[in-house]
Amino acid sequence: MFLGIDFGTSAVKALLVDGSQTVVGSANAALSVQRPAAGHSEQDPQAWWQAMLHAVDALGRDHAGALSAVVGIGLSGQMHGAVLLDAAGAVLRPAILWNDVRSAAECAELEAAVPDLRQVTGNIAMPGFTAPKLLWVRKHEPAVFARVRTVLLPKAYIRYRMTGEMIEEMSDASGTLWLNVDGRDWSDVMLSATGLSREAMPHLVEGNSGAGTLRSELAARWRMARRPVLAGGAGDNAAGAVGLSAIRAGDAFVSLGTSGVLFATTDRFRRWPQAAVHAFCHALPGRWHQMGVTLSAAASLAWWAGVTGRSEADLLTEVGTPVSPSPALFLPYLGGERTPHNDVSIRGAFAGLSHDTDRRLLTQAVLEGVAFSLRACLDALSASRRRIEAADVIGGGSRSRAWIAIIAAVLGIPLHRLAEGENGSASGAARLARMAVTGEAADAVCTPPARAETVLPNAALAAAYLGRVAQYRGLRTCL
Repeated sequence: MFLGIDFGTSAVKALLVDGSQTVVGSANAALSVQRPAAGHSEQDPQAWWQAMLHAVDALGRDHAGALSAVVGIGLSGQMHGAVLLDAAGAVLRPAILWNDVRSAAECAELEAAVPDLRQVTGNIAMPGFTAPKLLWVRKHEPAVFARVRTVLLPKAYIRYRMTGEMIEEMSDASGTLWLNVDGRDWSDVMLSATGLSREAMPHLVEGNSGAGTLRSELAARWRMARRPVLAGGAGDNAAGAVGLSAIRAGDAFVSLGTSGVLFATTDRFRRWPQAAVHAFCHALPGRWHQMGVTLSAAASLAWWAGVTGRSEADLLTEVGTPVSPSPALFLPYLGGERTPHNDVSIRGAFAGLSHDTDRRLLTQAVLEGVAFSLRACLDALSASRRRIEAADVIGGGSRSRAWIAIIAAVLGIPLHRLAEGENGSASGAARLARMAVTGEAADAVCTPPARAETVLPNAALAAAYLGRVAQYRGLRTCL
């Protein structure tokens, strides 16, 4: 039996998977985000820990026998977050998250200090990444920075609490700007540029390698027959790729989580920073991936639900399946944007409103705006000579067939709805745990998930969206 635990921004999910890769049980625990100032986004690492305990405890109540048989645990998690620890391993301040944009000035400083930054890391410096956050802390919280002895990413911090080991894997480490992504090792030049050294970094392993053993007190808490091995695990999107079997060059998927991602697996390191395309290590040895990222995907719908006072489900039901574009346009830049703009100051907008514009049309515009931002990601990846012909869809937004139909028409490619589209990252973490325990090859473990249906682009709607995409692009230039 294997346990996959995914540490998202809004929730922790724990998934029990048996030897035939059947889901035995799952449990969730909600998280909240603190925004102490404009552009700031933080969480207390202790909240992750308590949420993890709550979720696994729930599995213990509902599936005691299965949990007791767990032999491997895999972790996946939100990327880029900076967890700062002192010499005793205590947390020095709340973790600065992936969608925090306070360090824009530090990104420019880092690019100036390391002229070949994009060559080494494969990426453009963005406030979401970890390294600029440390420059910000050094500048604005020097007393805190002086006490920093170790910097961990969110799931690595939880691993530390679970095992006592400070270990990170390649896919998550790629999003720090401290990794030589091609060489799969820490870059001394990048670390030095932020006032750090290798001593502040966790040990690196591959995602399917062993990375510590569960503490005896936790194994006893969950009545496990033996202390499970923890796998290296993966960043959330790389874990989702493992769960989807997107491990071969040309495989692709769309993630409709808090953020939106267009993910493409590559067989070698392929840079394209000029369009803010991410080039990261995959969770498996000898593999890499590219990503286009839009910061507010399902977050846009959640925002609109809060504004309207309606549930997301009610809003989606009201929209139905569109047969023509909304006359309104929406830019989903609620907290800035990554691909292709790398602009933390840009903000969202509605346009094209009239006396006839109602809630239904505005909800449709929100869904379409996210689709248009994913089209910008597709265009950026296409410019890097990465052709995507079809993709799976995962994440909370994948529950809406209408939204998937909109995205399929905007992207002009078939999209596959999955029978278990919300288990991607946790499922991938469980698969990595299995490989770490059994030593099985990735091709043997990473079998494709069941697809509920393939949503083909509606030809008439796709043609109508071509003009709307052009208007969407033009709208940004007016802001």
